[in-house]
Amino acid sequence: MTVSYDIKDINLAEQGRKRIEWAEKEMPVLRLIRERFARERPLAGLRISACLHVTTETANLMRTLAAGGADVVLVASNPLSTQDDVAAALVAYEEIPVFAIKGESNEVYYRHIRAALDHNPQLTMDDGADLVTGVLKERPDLIPHMVGSTEETTTGVIRLKAMAREGVLPFPVIAVNDSDTKHMFDNRYGTGQSTLDGIIRATNILLAGKTFVVAGYGWCSRGIAERARGLGANVIVTEIDPVKALEAVMDGFRVMPMEEAARQADFIVTATGNKHVIDSNAFAVMKDGCVIANSGHFNVEINIPALEAMSVEKRQPRAFVDQYILRDGRAINLLGEGRLVNLASAEGHPSAVMDMSFANQALASEFLLRNHGKLPVGVHALPKELDREIASLKLAAMGIRIDTLTPEQEAYLNSWQEGT
Repeated sequence: MTVSYDIKDINLAEQGRKRIEWAEKEMPVLRLIRERFARERPLAGLRISACLHVTTETANLMRTLAAGGADVVLVASNPLSTQDDVAAALVAYEEIPVFAIKGESNEVYYRHIRAALDHNPQLTMDDGADLVTGVLKERPDLIPHMVGSTEETTTGVIRLKAMAREGVLPFPVIAVNDSDTKHMFDNRYGTGQSTLDGIIRATNILLAGKTFVVAGYGWCSRGIAERARGLGANVIVTEIDPVKALEAVMDGFRVMPMEEAARQADFIVTATGNKHVIDSNAFAVMKDGCVIANSGHFNVEINIPALEAMSVEKRQPRAFVDQYILRDGRAINLLGEGRLVNLASAEGHPSAVMDMSFANQALASEFLLRNHGKLPVGVHALPKELDREIASLKLAAMGIRIDTLTPEQEAYLNSWQEGT
């Protein structure tokens, strides 16, 4: 057992081991990559610090990186997303140092981030860019030895592109989130299902017949809107992008500004990557009993300080539900402290979609190491051939075959001379 770690209870390890094995059954692509990594050891000696949600799926990614020869440390990317039994199992059975406790304070969270940086990583693996930010602000001494970083989520990619624009990003980063097998599946199907799962677990309120507002219409929000409609909710979308707003209309959703939507809403969920998407003007007009939740990475999408300032009382009628009583007697119910509701009050994405996301992470780390010194500083997408390889492995695992081009078809597609 590793001696350096900070988790809730090592005695939870056996329970965590069983759940990790259960998740693995739904992760055939990552399992195939782990088998190859164990044979080839492409990451031998590479120090990786990972800041990800500590879930059963992440545990299987850590096992894959370790099988490839990497020296791995894992910390949580959100104070409420850790599954404590999984953290214990990684320490006890895989000898992977983990610094993560569900419900940890902000002070402990950042202490854990510093522990990840004290590992002197050559590669960071982020979900929200907190490790890269830590390198820039606190540990610039690590930069000369860095191979690069990989980024899991939209919010992190936004932060990293801002760093690149300002000229402060010091090494190449692979935006795993931008791979088709990540954002089209993880963000849409994973976030769609797990967000609704978190809301239902926290509230046990029937969604059918309710007015359900989704802030944004990116891949995550699309998934949430689709799943809410599938459960019988009357879905409204709010947007700032005219193209995405038009797409939402053409997909059959009502579209309007947040303040107008808030007057009608029984539920409001944010998933934009932006700040104060639900603000005081919306709180002022919400119906009594409105449920608000966030599925974006950081807890700033809902202006919680403004809600607190408008309130005269705060209660907790259920686990993961903070009920704010306003001066006029209305109650607004905030789920999961405004943090990722799918991880705060549920278990995160299904293993089947994380299989593809974490296959991208594993191959991205291998790609960065193989191309060390060749990639320019900046934010890069994973090569399309690796994206297609992951999709092909997933289809094969599902028992699905597809057509291939004939030589004649390949020649036609590569020629400009043949027409009508």
